[in-house]
Formats: sequence, structure tokens, C-alpha cells
Amino acid sequence: MSNYHTAPDGNNSWQVKKEGAIRASGSFDTQKEAMDYGKKLAKQNKGEHVIHGRDGRIRERDSYGNDPFPPRG
Repeated sequence: MSNYHTAPDGNNSWQVKKEGAIRASGSFDTQKEAMDYGKKLAKQNKGEHVIHGRDGRIRERDSYGNDPFPPRG
């Protein structure tokens, strides 16, 4: 299971980076483009997609893998 983070890169762009990686998986002009790519990677690898806001704080999380604690209902 791989986790991917969509976050600002400090140069008015957005990047998608695999957790623990040194280099970004991709760099994008808009947050929407980066979010779409991060979601695609997380789904392919049955991982989690973590979306950060412009301030770097976590804004949203989506899990696409085998969730050990699925919601009830």
C-alpha cells in the first residue's frame, strides 16, 4: 500500500509525491490536476491520497485500499 500526497511545491505549482520518496511523481500548474493524478496513483496502488492546502496542512484524506477499519452502516 502506497500513500500519495498532493501539496504545494513552493514555486506556485502543485506536486504529487509518494510518501518517503525524494522526488515528486509529478508537478502540475493547478491543484485540480495534481489531485486527479494523486487519486489515480492511490487507486492503482490501493493506497491513501492525502490532500494538503496552500498552507501545507492536511485538508482531506481518501483511502482506496483495504481499509482495516471500514465505517459501519
